Amino acid sequence: MTADAVQRARKYVDAADLPVAPPQPAAAPRRTGAPAAPRLKAGVAQAAVVGSDLVNFAPEVDSQWRQDLVNCTLLAQLAAKKKVPDSSRIFDWYDAYFDALAHLGWAVRDRSFAVYVEQTQNFQAHEAILKVAASLLGPAAASLALVGTTLDALRSMSADSPWITLFDRESRSSSAARFQLSVAEQPEAGALTVAMMAFGLEASASMTQVLFFRSLASQATLRHCAAKVEIDTVVLAGVREALRARLVGFANDFVKQLPDL
Repeated sequence: MTADAVQRARKYVDAADLPVAPPQPAAAPRRTGAPAAPRLKAGVAQAAVVGSDLVNFAPEVDSQWRQDLVNCTLLAQLAAKKKVPDSSRIFDWYDAYFDALAHLGWAVRDRSFAVYVEQTQNFQAHEAILKVAASLLGPAAASLALVGTTLDALRSMSADSPWITLFDRESRSSSAARFQLSVAEQPEAGALTVAMMAFGLEASASMTQVLFFRSLASQATLRHCAAKVEIDTVVLAGVREALRARLVGFANDFVKQLPDL
């Protein structure tokens, strides 16, 4: 059964209908003494902007799994983008996104979206995200603190930073946006899990910097879907090379790793 699942996943990746990869600029020569680009590695808390997903890694997650999870969410976004090019069809896009992840060994079951209810007159996206994360992860969880640290790091950046620019480009369309937040954990001798949070935001005014959008609560509607997903690591390892091959030409334009947290 496991071999069949791996084979099905490889076939899915090989046949996935994706957008045309963006043109790649010629590589600029690296300046002598310039700092090396960060890399995904175990032992430290890290985060990356992957299209419209803010992916967080707890320190215990192995470096290879980190790269595999980045590749999964990127392929799922590209497949959904190709299938549902109309950015206003937020929840049709999510159907395609969740379907793609399910083919890659993610046990995505509950796909229902609930309306977020703001108790004050003012809506602030990052505070709403933290409240949804707290309800999923637990208010005292180390992973919740990781989410807060990542959001603080992004909030300190200028609006034209490559991380904010990428996230806004892939998540928003005028007065609507869809974006995701993921937290990967791997307790000692435990399974690889991802806490997935998916959001759909609609507002009466156009928005910039989606993660830090502010509005009157009466003028914004946020829907969210949140669940902890266990990853089939046998399937994930078995589809690794196929994923890597399909994503050649996309990573530079869709993945920006943040400095270590």
